[in-house]
Amino acid sequence: MGMTMTQKILAAHAGLESVKAGQLIEANLDLVLGNDVTTPVAVKAFQNIGVDKVFDKNKVAIIPDHFTPNKDIKSAEHCKIIREFAYEKEVKNYFEVGQMGIEHCLVPEAGLAVPGDVIIGADSHTCTYGALGAFSTGVGSTDMAVGMARGVAWFKVPSALKFVLKNKPAKWVSGKDIILHIIGMIGVDGALYKSMEFCGDGLDYLTMDDRFTIANMAIEAGGKNGIFPVDDKTIEYVKEHSDKEWKKFEADEDAEYYAV
Repeated sequence: MGMTMTQKILAAHAGLESVKAGQLIEANLDLVLGNDVTTPVAVKAFQNIGVDKVFDKNKVAIIPDHFTPNKDIKSAEHCKIIREFAYEKEVKNYFEVGQMGIEHCLVPEAGLAVPGDVIIGADSHTCTYGALGAFSTGVGSTDMAVGMARGVAWFKVPSALKFVLKNKPAKWVSGKDIILHIIGMIGVDGALYKSMEFCGDGLDYLTMDDRFTIANMAIEAGGKNGIFPVDDKTIEYVKEHSDKEWKKFEADEDAEYYAV
């Protein structure tokens, strides 16, 4: 039996020829992300692990987002923790005040996510980067800590829902409208721990912003991740924003889906 796009990416990062839904694996990570809400907890957990440095200072990103600029003393103390951690561990992709912003916009714009990556982030909307053909998912702060320390994370390989988008959207219909319609169809738990994989000729009419928005909201249906195939629009975006090496994965024709 063939593999879905998500399953192929996970297999490659686990060093396996193939994986199947429900299988437990440990996969190498290309990026570990945290923000100013979740990273302080991760820092404390990291200190308990007992390692001196992060697994790769180029593959950790810490972006003050929710409480920056700081709204009060408590949020300033949170940001002080992650600032000191970032400087101590020489985290390359730490975004200081004046550079920071909405993390899920900054990560792709800064070229930190590319096709074929495996990315975890201590924020539920980390699934955004599936728009670039990466496997990207949200985790808890302790998983972020282990990711920063070891460069790996464990996953239960998800089954997949295949969404075939057909034809051209009507005027004023955006990616937000499309994903809200899909969630209305399947329910807020309709993709629980499943990969939402999008395909079809309708993709030709979706901008990268549309795709980021759709992938971002996979979690609102309970999805493990959302993911788009890598096409000319993806490649154009990646070339404009990143100099990282990337790899294109495609679902097998005989891939097995939970539903289409």
